[in-house]
Amino acid sequence: MGSVSDRISGATNSLVGKAKEAIGKETGDPKLAAEGAAQDAKGKIQTAAGKAKAAIGE
Repeated sequence: MGSVSDRISGATNSLVGKAKEAIGKETGDPKLAAEGAAQDAKGKIQTAAGKAKAAIGE
């Protein structure tokens, strides 16, 4: 993936993950909350990878 694709995918994963985590907490579903937290973390890593690629010119 290119840097822009990584950053877009990362932002999307982070946003969806935060929503899942919030819904899981509100409904008392720890599995959904944990899944959301993991997806948010994945999104942050993808965003960081995209920024790193942009910095080195990929």
